[in-house]
Amino acid sequence: MNLNWIQAASCHGRRLAWGAAGAILLSCPAAYAATDVQVWHFLNPHNRDVFEKLVKDFNKSQDGVKVKLKAFDNDADLETAMAGIKTADQRPQLIQLDDERVRTEADLPKYIQPMYVMLGKHPIKNVKWFLSDTNTFVRDSKGRLLAFPYMAEVPVMYYNIESFKKAGLNPTVPDRAWSGLQAQLVTLANNGSRKCPLTSDQSVSVNLENLAAVNNQLFAGNDNGLGAKGKPGFSFDVVYIRHLSLMISWVRSEIMVKPAHNAQATKRFANNECAVLTSKSSNLGWFNDTRNLNFSVSGLPYYPEVTAKPGAPFVSGAGLWATAGQTKDSEAASARFLDYLAQADNATRWYQQTGFLPLTQQAFSDTGSGYYKNLGDWQNLVAVYSKPISGNSRGFRIDNYPRIRAMFRDTLDDALAGNKPAVTALKTAAAEATKLMQAKK
Repeated sequence: MNLNWIQAASCHGRRLAWGAAGAILLSCPAAYAATDVQVWHFLNPHNRDVFEKLVKDFNKSQDGVKVKLKAFDNDADLETAMAGIKTADQRPQLIQLDDERVRTEADLPKYIQPMYVMLGKHPIKNVKWFLSDTNTFVRDSKGRLLAFPYMAEVPVMYYNIESFKKAGLNPTVPDRAWSGLQAQLVTLANNGSRKCPLTSDQSVSVNLENLAAVNNQLFAGNDNGLGAKGKPGFSFDVVYIRHLSLMISWVRSEIMVKPAHNAQATKRFANNECAVLTSKSSNLGWFNDTRNLNFSVSGLPYYPEVTAKPGAPFVSGAGLWATAGQTKDSEAASARFLDYLAQADNATRWYQQTGFLPLTQQAFSDTGSGYYKNLGDWQNLVAVYSKPISGNSRGFRIDNYPRIRAMFRDTLDDALAGNKPAVTALKTAAAEATKLMQAKK
């Protein structure tokens, strides 16, 4: 039975009976008006299009909730806009926020409520999350969801198959050992890829954070900050020093273009200018839809001298966070939208069209082999996270990490520009990180 139709018919009848009662006439439609849910995000253009189509389909599928989107260029712009809001009724109901900005529940901005609180009142049924509660991504120390894990991603190595063929490299895949990759980059530079054998937009992720995780090492002390007592601290040992020294030599010898921190590196790869790119998996959907780009995916390189088998990189990215102070109706409407995104068809569509990790186990299991046909090792790289992650790849919790990460990025930029030797840069960065951990946020 269509209750909305009955309610509308009832309201129509009152208009006929009480047409002279203007106040009653004007107030009647409000009884069944849709509840608005404002969602603010900073997705890249390709993923924005995918999200907008999902939202459009949701809005068409029912008339009780209307989702409205607002896009920002980056997370900083979104957070600046949030900081300018004075009252709860002016806030959007859901916002995209980087995981690195909220490492514990104590880090939550005042305008955010934990997702587990909202979903406790409005549960999403028959859904098993893809990332287990052993992974720290958007979860607290008890494994509870702080946010909807919608934009989870991992760093990967993209490679241009045509560039490898042109250079005569066989097989046409990058070597996952750093030393082997170096030899390939020299060959690529001498055979068609001189301007850009390798580039990246993820210098801290590749050269510090996941240098540890992929080589099965701790990134920080006290069990990556997950231990019960003590501060984590950083000790960038000989592996880091040798690695950063190697990267400095690659930039100097022009087999690597110094990492960029905007869309420059990814656009160059999409335009067939670069042979190899280390970047976020969330660019996969964009690259997949780019005409005349013949590419594939591999895992980040590792050092066989350090580990016999590469470990899994940290999951990073962003989630959809619920704002505090919502009305009961608004909160229920937000949960209804999240429930829609978690349904099998919608979650599968999101995974396959973006390159974010699957939201649910069903999204992963419903994705057939045809999707992975030309994507190299992508299926195996994702499958690692379908089971509980333990050890050095679970994640890390470090106080004031956004400021520390920005400092790490500046330090790496300085070293790769040839302004500091690796040992000096890393020693300085470790000391500065200790100070920032104790500083006010």
